[in-house]
Amino acid sequence: MKVLPFSIPKPQNVTLYIESYKGNTFYEKLHQHKEIQISLVISGEGTFVIGDYVGAFKANDIFVIGENLPHVFKQDDAFKGKTEMVSIFFSKNSYGEHFFELPEFDHMQLLLNDIGLGVRIKSNKKELSELINTIKTQVKFNQFLSFLHILNLLSESKRETLSSLINLKKYGGNEGKRMSDIFQYTMNNFHKEVSLHDVANIANMTPNAFCRYFKQRTTKTFVNFLIDIRIGNACKLLAKNNDLSITEISYKSGFNNLANFNRKFKAIKGITPSEYRRKR
Repeated sequence: MKVLPFSIPKPQNVTLYIESYKGNTFYEKLHQHKEIQISLVISGEGTFVIGDYVGAFKANDIFVIGENLPHVFKQDDAFKGKTEMVSIFFSKNSYGEHFFELPEFDHMQLLLNDIGLGVRIKSNKKELSELINTIKTQVKFNQFLSFLHILNLLSESKRETLSSLINLKKYGGNEGKRMSDIFQYTMNNFHKEVSLHDVANIANMTPNAFCRYFKQRTTKTFVNFLIDIRIGNACKLLAKNNDLSITEISYKSGFNNLANFNRKFKAIKGITPSEYRRKR
């Protein structure tokens, strides 16, 4: 199985592929594929990376991920339940090269542009969840009708654009594995001291060469990527662990200095950790 790029295992002559996944964890390697992906998280929680955006996911979250946009969902080790996700895969030319250029889709063009950077849906989630949950058991024609209904509802929904990656590229097999190994190591070890030397060794590069390599492919420095993952973990702990102090959360998220944690958190989130906790 290739890591990057990843091939969706859909049968031939299938324009709309529905995947219902249940297991102990999601596919935890950074990957990309040519299909657009609409995903509903039914159960599970953890950290996701979409493009150069790092955030937390939980049950009832809905994402739309554009074609060839690198992404990964990593379940928290502390989550002991079963994970479940329903995904719809399609291409803009699934129904013909100019299908989505028909006048009937004019109101969807902003959505179709936004998903190139990945979006998280913020409204109409109950109705969308019901539609996505139902589509997997329908016959093909009804799946197509439900798919159009889902797209229409997505276009009307409030959504958060995630990544800032503009110039996406397809990673080759070796480069894809290298990037996946880097992401996997970072997401597994962010709560500890992560040295640039150790990560560069994983990439089989010198630290200076690795820094240039990583920024060229993600548009951000590795240090900033690591901080994003740590702040994302802190947000999860602030939202669900009221028994933990801010100091404890900072250390559990990989920061060894409370003042530095507060400064980085406010720079990224625009508010202090205490304010974030109160708003949740």
